[in-house]
Amino acid sequence: MQIDSVVGTPNGEVNLSNDLSNEEIARYSRHLIMPEVALDGQKKLKSAKVLTIGAGGLGAPLAMYLAAAGVGTIGIVDFDVVDESNLQRQIIHGTKDVGRKKMESARDTIKDINPNVEVIEFEEALSSENALDIFKDFDIIVDGTDNFPTRYLVNDACVLLGKPNVYGSIFRFEGQASVFWAEHGPCYRCLYPEPPPPGLVPSCAEGGVLGILPGAIGVVQATETVKLILGAGDSLVGRLMLYDALGMSFREMKLRKDPDCPVCGENPTVTELIDYEEFCGIPQAAAAEKENGVPEITVSELKSKMENGSNTYVLDVREPHEYEVANIGVPLIPLGELPDRMSELNQNDEIAVHCKTGGRSAKAVKLLQDAGFANVYNVKGGITAWSEEIDARVPKY
Repeated sequence: MQIDSVVGTPNGEVNLSNDLSNEEIARYSRHLIMPEVALDGQKKLKSAKVLTIGAGGLGAPLAMYLAAAGVGTIGIVDFDVVDESNLQRQIIHGTKDVGRKKMESARDTIKDINPNVEVIEFEEALSSENALDIFKDFDIIVDGTDNFPTRYLVNDACVLLGKPNVYGSIFRFEGQASVFWAEHGPCYRCLYPEPPPPGLVPSCAEGGVLGILPGAIGVVQATETVKLILGAGDSLVGRLMLYDALGMSFREMKLRKDPDCPVCGENPTVTELIDYEEFCGIPQAAAAEKENGVPEITVSELKSKMENGSNTYVLDVREPHEYEVANIGVPLIPLGELPDRMSELNQNDEIAVHCKTGGRSAKAVKLLQDAGFANVYNVKGGITAWSEEIDARVPKY
C-alpha cells in the first residue's frame, strides 16, 4: 500500500525547513542521488521522530540503521542492563558494555554512528500509565518487544493516537514483520484478537534465537520506517511478512481489518489503555500456579541432600544439546520423553527434577505426581541457579 509521508504538519504539509549542512550532504550523498530520496526526502528523515520500544535484539539493528539513515530524532524505551547472553544478537552493545544500562550503551553507539541524531531516553518500563504520553510526540512507533502484554499495549496506544506501529517478532529461525496502522488497515488485534495462554509460547530465553535473525527482521522494520517517512514504495500495511531463515524463504499473508476488532473496529470497546498483564492472563496464571503449585527445593537444599548421602534421585529434563553445554552429572530424560520413560524411575524414591530455570521441571513434577509419584520436587531456578549459587564452573547459557 502506498502511503504519504508520515512527517508533516497538521494540515498535511511536510515541513522541509531543516537545511542540511555540508557535512550532512557528504554523509548522505548516496541517498541524495536517489530520486526516491533526494534532498527533500533526506530533509524528511532529518525532521522525523521515531520511537523504538526496546534496545535489544530487534531494537539494536533498527536504531543503528535509522541513525545511519539520518533520522533526526530517535527515542528509546528500555530499562534493562547488558548481559553477556545479549551479545550474540544485540549488536548495538559490546563486550565492554556488559553490566551497563542498555540505554547508555545504545545512546553511545548511535552517537558514534551519527552525532547529528538526537537521542531521547525513556529509562522506564512502558505501561498503561505512561505509553500515551511517551508516544504522542513521535511520528512512528517501532515495536521491538518480546512479550505479549507490551505488544498489545503498543498496539492499542498506537490506535488511540493514530500512529503507525512497525511490528516485528523473532523466535529460533523464524521471524515476522508488518505495519499495523488502523487509519489505513488492520491493527495487531485484527491479526491476534486474543493472546495465547501464559507459558504456551516460549520466549527467546527459553527456546533460543539465531543471533542473525533479529538483524534480518530489525532491518525490515528499519526499511519500513524509512519508507513511511519518505512516503515511498509499498508498505507492509495489510501484509504480514514471514521469514524462515533455515529454509531461506519469505512468505506473505494478506491481512484484513476486522470490523469487530475491539480497538479499531466499527464499534470499539477498548477506548483507553487497560491492564495488559491481566488481559494476557498473567496474574490469573500465577495465582493458579501458586494454588496448584508443585513442591520445590532450592539448589542449596539439594546440595545439602547430595552431600549428606541422601538417596534423593536427581533428574534433568532438558534437551540433550543443552545437557552437552552444562550439566551436573545426573541422569537425563527430556521432558517430551518423560511420559514414555517413567518406568525408568522408582515411585518410592525421593526425586528432585531440574531444567534450565525451573519451568519445564515444574511440568515434569506435575506429570510425575499425576502418575503416582508422591515424593517429587522441582529444583527452583534450575541449573542456572546451581551455577549462580553453588558452582560457578557450571556454564550459564
